[in-house]
Amino acid sequence: MHKADLKIDCISDTHFQHKKLDLPGTDILIHSGDCSGSDLESALEFLDWFKEQNYSHRILVPGNHDYIFELIPEQMQEECKKRKIILLNDSGCELEGIKIWGSPVQPWFLDWAFNRRRGSDIRKHWDLIPEDTEILITHGPPYMIRDEVLGRDGSIEHVGCEDLYRKIIQTQVKLHVFGHIHESRGHAILDGRTYMNASSLDGMYKFKAPGYVRVQKQAGRYTVMPIS
Repeated sequence: MHKADLKIDCISDTHFQHKKLDLPGTDILIHSGDCSGSDLESALEFLDWFKEQNYSHRILVPGNHDYIFELIPEQMQEECKKRKIILLNDSGCELEGIKIWGSPVQPWFLDWAFNRRRGSDIRKHWDLIPEDTEILITHGPPYMIRDEVLGRDGSIEHVGCEDLYRKIIQTQVKLHVFGHIHESRGHAILDGRTYMNASSLDGMYKFKAPGYVRVQKQAGRYTVMPIS
């Protein structure tokens, strides 16, 4: 089934501040990682909150802080399933006639969850992305797109994944939702694709109201909508 006018709300990197969000509800809610940590109790508290949000579908892709999803993946998959949350971990689903794929991996930084070395180690995850994917959800950004961090010397560094970008341009992806780099929150449109860094917090881990971004699909295009 294809819905002509589809609304998608995107959030990311809530870091235990999810209750500051006042989500309006609509068709699909996407969280692209960093919702919890290594503690099961706090992760389940987040999932209980997430399941109560008024959306037809709720999708979660873990991030580098979400250790619990890497430590006990089968149990967390079951906890999400019980709450009717779609958990994507190098896996996909189809909603409203749209093929969606999600992966939590990102280039190695310190010793976080779902870290992979750049090159062949991370590329094998991106190789799993089907060519006919329309919405892609990853925790980290592609290279040179909403991936800027400020170095100690004041220089700008792009920390996104080169191999992820190369894979995206080989696919039919029209909307890419990610987070991870809080200070680069916002969107970009490139070659007909909408890229959304949906971080709900800024670089200082302060909540930035309203904390979500709405994307609307109309006539096959994904447009970022103003929020009043």
